[in-house]
Amino acid sequence: MRSWSAPDLVPLPGTGHRLRVHDTVTGSLRDTDPAPTARMYVCGITPYDAAHLGHAFTYLTFDLVNRVWRDSGIDVDYVQNTTDIDDPLLERAAETGEDWRALAEREIQVFRDDMAALRVVPPRAYVGVVESIGLIADFVERIRESGAAYDLDGDIYYSVAAAPHFGEIGGLSREEMLRLSAERGGDPERPGKKDPLDWLLWRAERPGEPGWDSPLGRGRPGWHVECSAISLHELGVGYELNGGGDDLVFPHHEMGAAEARCVAGTGPHARNYVHVAMVGLDGEKMSKSRGNLVFVSELLAGGVDPMAVRLALLGHHYRTAWDWTPADLPRAEERLARWRSAAALSTAPDAAPLLERVRAALAEDLDSPAAVAAVDAWVGEALTAGGTDPGAADLMRTTVDTLLGVRL
Repeated sequence: MRSWSAPDLVPLPGTGHRLRVHDTVTGSLRDTDPAPTARMYVCGITPYDAAHLGHAFTYLTFDLVNRVWRDSGIDVDYVQNTTDIDDPLLERAAETGEDWRALAEREIQVFRDDMAALRVVPPRAYVGVVESIGLIADFVERIRESGAAYDLDGDIYYSVAAAPHFGEIGGLSREEMLRLSAERGGDPERPGKKDPLDWLLWRAERPGEPGWDSPLGRGRPGWHVECSAISLHELGVGYELNGGGDDLVFPHHEMGAAEARCVAGTGPHARNYVHVAMVGLDGEKMSKSRGNLVFVSELLAGGVDPMAVRLALLGHHYRTAWDWTPADLPRAEERLARWRSAAALSTAPDAAPLLERVRAALAEDLDSPAAVAAVDAWVGEALTAGGTDPGAADLMRTTVDTLLGVRL
């Protein structure tokens, strides 16, 4: 599946710092040490609706990871999936009377357009589930051959009893896992399962649903197995970073990690798990099920500068949940205008210290609010006191563009 157009990344003088991120498994800040190539997998959208600001916040977070690594001289091998067949997509298609394939194709294109407008560096491989059916079926067959899976009325389930490291990602109690499984697409109450926490690997074809021929019988993949199969195929085991929203800690990343360990015969699936906090609106998490959404595409169609959207998101730290308010966008637009005014000055204060402050802030757990504040301080000095360096505005503009992804 094709990705989207890549923004230019202009090299900065010197070399950036080693990135430290908060790892969900250990609950601590850890140095990433991926040289010479950093392998990163980020879970993509289920395209039954347009991408909202919560999605954008997530993908901008991992775009910062990508940019910080590249600035420190590390090559990045980035893979992202899109879940272009799953229950929510089929349900939305049934509600609207639209063919599920047309719905997915349209919303994937909206997502591509949003990411390109926000200047998110695209993945090396943007992989759909439909194009990976054979790969995923073979992956499930390997799990079944290991003895970790069993059949239930034609469906195939992973047995949690065969996952000795289960629980390592989120560190949750069994009761909490059961609750979240029921809330997030699991079926803990299904009769016949060996354990309520066992999860679906392959769903036998149902009447009126799409299915594909495979050695497992005609059907389609479960949700979690798509990412473990695609990530191992594209990146191998033990890659540097697996990322997504914090609602993916359980069950998605927990169950995917168990599947990957089973097939690879070793672990961990990823060396670091990084999760992004939720964005809310009116005191509730922004989500498609609640309908309290602010769509990136609608903001852009209304004439909002995508750099203002990006700047509004960068004003929040990725691990802190926050609410979008009507004041966020005007504030970001005003900041963007000030930054552009400073970037247009013929002389300005030395910007080398600014570059160092932005690098240091982002390298320390992607502290984008601190990076934005550093730019604000430089801009304030430039617009009020001026400066004598004729190259400072260019360096400021390149710093903001290359590290923060904001084109001035």
